[in-house]
Amino acid sequence: MKTLLIIFETIIAIAIIAVILVQPGKTNGLSGFISGGVSETFYSKNKSRTSEAMLIRTTVVLSVIFAALCIIQNLIK
Repeated sequence: MKTLLIIFETIIAIAIIAVILVQPGKTNGLSGFISGGVSETFYSKNKSRTSEAMLIRTTVVLSVIFAALCIIQNLIK
């Protein structure tokens, strides 16, 4: 049972790394802070429907699963 949990945890860890590496960088940085940065475009209004939002949701879900597997693995001793 413990070996199976370790295998699942390793697979989830690799998936988290892959999803994070696929996400685009935040290019605004300090220049967006100085100039205001918020522009009302079609993209900014529909940001929840983009592939970037899907990648963020996937990262959160995988992270929660990873944390749950770590807790379960520590409880089984």
